[in-house]
Amino acid sequence: MSLPKTTHATQPAAREAAPTKSTVSNYKGFVAGVFSGIAKLSVGHPFDTIKVRLQTSQRAQFSGPWDCLLQTLRKEGVAGIYKGATPPLLGWMAMDSVMLGSLTVYRRLLHENIFSNPVFRPGKTADELAKGKLPSLGHGIAGMLAGSTVSFIAAPVEHVKARLQIQYAAKKADRLYRGPIDCTRKILRHHGIYGLWHGLFSTLIFRSFFFFWWGSYDVITRLFQKNTSMSAPAVNFWAGGLSAQVFWLTSYPSDVVKQRIMTDPLGGGLNDGKPRFPHWKDAAKAVYRESGWRGYWRGFVPCFLRAFPANAMALVAFEGVMRSLPD
Repeated sequence: MSLPKTTHATQPAAREAAPTKSTVSNYKGFVAGVFSGIAKLSVGHPFDTIKVRLQTSQRAQFSGPWDCLLQTLRKEGVAGIYKGATPPLLGWMAMDSVMLGSLTVYRRLLHENIFSNPVFRPGKTADELAKGKLPSLGHGIAGMLAGSTVSFIAAPVEHVKARLQIQYAAKKADRLYRGPIDCTRKILRHHGIYGLWHGLFSTLIFRSFFFFWWGSYDVITRLFQKNTSMSAPAVNFWAGGLSAQVFWLTSYPSDVVKQRIMTDPLGGGLNDGKPRFPHWKDAAKAVYRESGWRGYWRGFVPCFLRAFPANAMALVAFEGVMRSLPD
C-alpha cells in the first residue's frame, strides 16, 4: 500500500487546476501501484505464509517461526512460502484504489464538516480551521473508515489466500484446491457468495485498527518534519514502516481470530471438515482455551519483522515509479 502524504485544506486556486493534476495522478498512481504491490508481496508474502501457518496450526506441528520456515522449504521448496500469493497480487490494485481513494474522501469530509466546524472545535475561527491541517485524530478516523470500506474487497481475497496457505501437501494432486481460481469456484459452487465472503465481520474488526495506522503515520510524519532535515521520501519511508508496526502491535490478536475463522472448514459439499466457529466470539474463545493469552500472539514475530521492510519497500517502489513516469 502506498502511504499518501498529509493533506491540507484545498485553496480556490488549487480547485481550478485539480482536473488536470487529478488525471495525471490517477494515471501515475495506477501504474506505480502495480510495482508497489509486487514489491510488497515479494518481500512480505513469505513472512505472511509463516504467520498464517503458525496462527492456524497445532502447537506441536511447529516449534516456532524458524522451524516453520525450514519445514516449509524442506517439504515444499521456495514455492511453499509463496502459496496463496496470486489472490493478493491480483487484488492489490482494486484494494489500493479503494483504500487510498476512500481515505482521501473521508479526510476531506472530516476536515470540511467536523474539524473545520467551530461548534466541534471552539476557540478558533471558521477561517483558521478551514486553512489548518486535519489533526491526527481525523487521520485516524479516516483510516478506520477507509479500512472498513476496503474490507468488502479484502475479505474474499484474504479468505482464498488463507485457505491456499494452509495446504501442506507438496503435490497439487493431494491438495483440495489446485489454485486460487479453483478455490474460488469450489467455494462459490458449494456455499455461494456468502461462503466466499466468509470472515467479513472479522475482517471489519481487524481493519478498524487502521485508526492506529493512519493516526500514528500522521503523528510520526509531523515529528520527523519538525525535528529532522530528512527529505520527503525518507520521511515517508520511516513513518510508513514505523506506523505499520504500530498497527500490528494493536491489531494482531484480532488478526489471529480472523485467520482462524477464514481457515475454519466450511463443510457441506466441500467435504473439508466440520465448521468449528459459527461466530467470531467462538474463534476468540478457542484461541484462549488452547493457548491462553499467548495464543493471540502466535506467529507475531514473522509478522512484525515483515511490517517494516514490506511497507518500506512498497513505498520505495511506488515513489520511484511515480518520479520516473512522465507527466
